[in-house]
Amino acid sequence: MSEHDVVDQATFGAGCFWGAQASFNALPGVLDSRVGFARSSKGDSPLIEVVQVDFDAQVISFNQLVAHFWTLHDPTSVDRQGADIGVKYRSAVFFSTAQQAQLALVAKQKLDASGQLGKPVATVIVPLAEFQLADEAHQNYLEKHGGSCSI
Repeated sequence: MSEHDVVDQATFGAGCFWGAQASFNALPGVLDSRVGFARSSKGDSPLIEVVQVDFDAQVISFNQLVAHFWTLHDPTSVDRQGADIGVKYRSAVFFSTAQQAQLALVAKQKLDASGQLGKPVATVIVPLAEFQLADEAHQNYLEKHGGSCSI
């Protein structure tokens, strides 16, 4: 990373964090990522499996990351992705700035209005209040071990 990189961060819940991390890591402009658990208010909301992405905003925009996020999972599904069932698999965009909140909300509204999914988008767009890093065994899991993850 050079001093000219514009580093920003985005946090997404798209079901199994292993598959989401591998997919985001393959995008040009993604500099680093980590998997973990996030919630929108300390202690009051459930922890959700997430991938947190560091990206160079001069190469890839937050909007492009959100567009990719929609393709990774079924954003119309509530608390379930593939065989993974439970609130920790909720579809979520955790924002850290007002701009991210607005961009994610507009993207969700556009996707809903398009009707292409046939059902309403259930993705929650909430502030990132807490992030807990998953242990090292989960970081870049598919890269280390191969296989796939149904997200």
